[in-house]
Amino acid sequence: MVPCYETRYPKTMGNSDHPHRATVWRLRTRTLTCAEQPLLMGIVNVTPDSFSDGGRFLETQAAVDQAVRLVEDGADLVDIGGESTRPYSQAVAADEERRRVLPVIEALAAKISVPISIDTSKAIVAREALAAGAEIINDVTGLAGDPDMLPLAVESGAGLCAMHMQGTPQTMQDHPHYVNVVTEIYDYLRRRRDVLLAAGVARERICLDPGIGFGKTHEHNLELMQTCQQFLNLGCPILVGHSRKGFLGKLLGDSTLDRDAATLGSALSLARQGVQVLRVHEVRCLREALLAFIACGGTSVGSTASEKTQ
Repeated sequence: MVPCYETRYPKTMGNSDHPHRATVWRLRTRTLTCAEQPLLMGIVNVTPDSFSDGGRFLETQAAVDQAVRLVEDGADLVDIGGESTRPYSQAVAADEERRRVLPVIEALAAKISVPISIDTSKAIVAREALAAGAEIINDVTGLAGDPDMLPLAVESGAGLCAMHMQGTPQTMQDHPHYVNVVTEIYDYLRRRRDVLLAAGVARERICLDPGIGFGKTHEHNLELMQTCQQFLNLGCPILVGHSRKGFLGKLLGDSTLDRDAATLGSALSLARQGVQVLRVHEVRCLREALLAFIACGGTSVGSTASEKTQ
């Protein structure tokens, strides 16, 4: 008989004393320190059809300018994606995805000092993005969608983010179902972590993402947001990408409302739980809110600087 969730993963109060909370994320050429204040990953969608900002940054210069703005606003890293993974989005050919993202990454590598992440599930795109200057592979399929991705992860030494998704972007919102959403996603991320470890990836290179909005109902998303601290037990940095997502519109009672304030409010809860990386569209207001939250006793703050790997 499988023990109940509460027995297997006891609730942790606060984050600074969590015995399994990862404190570093090693990338291709540097190491990020995961202190009490979450690292902020700025989103740049080089796409015509992403759910929040599709088309705004499709042109190379617009995408570069947006990434630079996010860094100036305080982003600790930026995530560049050339294929929308919103519900019912259509897949993009590798050649088109490369055409969108590679010029952006090449330009940014010469302009910004923070690490660049490539948001892709295609190994050929990831390989060329790393050659252009990216440090992280952020894969919504948990590095399981392309058989060439795992060997690339091992040989490249890149930082990795493995996400949970039930189904594919084309099917994931067709009646998602779980017996226990937190337990099932915890177990999935544990298995993906162990696959990476067995392949020879160092634990310090692995980040895990429960996949808010990827094959989850409104209730599933809320339960995951409320219990993200449990994923710290996996011993890897946890990344949450909740920014502007549909469950926030439903929570507000109006899907047409601006969701940045709701993104900010829920981010403070994630920070309180000890989540190490927040993937967001807007950085400045969240950075300022976190500073105020910490100063007023919400949690304690530490350095989030990156340093070159020795």
